[in-house]
Amino acid sequence: MPGPASPGWLLVALCAATGTYCLLRMRSHVEEQRRAAGGEALMGFGMAVMAVPTAALSPPSWAWPVYATVFGAAALRTLWALWATRSSAHHLHHLVGAGAMVYMAVAMTASPAPHPHAHGYGGSGLPLLTGALLLYFTGYVLLSGIRLVPVAGVGDGDGTRTGVGALGWSDRPELARACRLSMGIGMLAMLLTM
Repeated sequence: MPGPASPGWLLVALCAATGTYCLLRMRSHVEEQRRAAGGEALMGFGMAVMAVPTAALSPPSWAWPVYATVFGAAALRTLWALWATRSSAHHLHHLVGAGAMVYMAVAMTASPAPHPHAHGYGGSGLPLLTGALLLYFTGYVLLSGIRLVPVAGVGDGDGTRTGVGALGWSDRPELARACRLSMGIGMLAMLLTM
């Protein structure tokens, strides 16, 4: 990722931590959550590797086509799952995320190596697809943030939430939502450097 090194390393840490938690969520007893966690772990680690500042490590020329292939395969797998379930907003979001990763990898492949002090890739103006992805992920981040806000009046009346004690830490829906929010913020940061 081009740009200053400090924010890049923070993004690497955020995405790697999210990917690690998603790997741990794959131990869930709920099959659907295990499947979703696997895709999210791939996305988290892929974003972490892609976000490494170019000042620290300039990827070899073959890296971007490999990224495009891996996330293209993930997009096809998600498209298959979307078709099999006939409707799932979560599968659709995974499809958009994998597509965004393919788009960024292809953009990195097509762009010449930037000057160390350059801000982003490409020519003048904001490409239409980048703008559309920025709008999508901005909306996703805002909606995910709203979903994390606790709702007053939900619980047992004694300040505890119903059923939380029965869930293992890898099955907590609010932690999964927080991870998705983190990855959405990371995707926004990466798209802003395009």
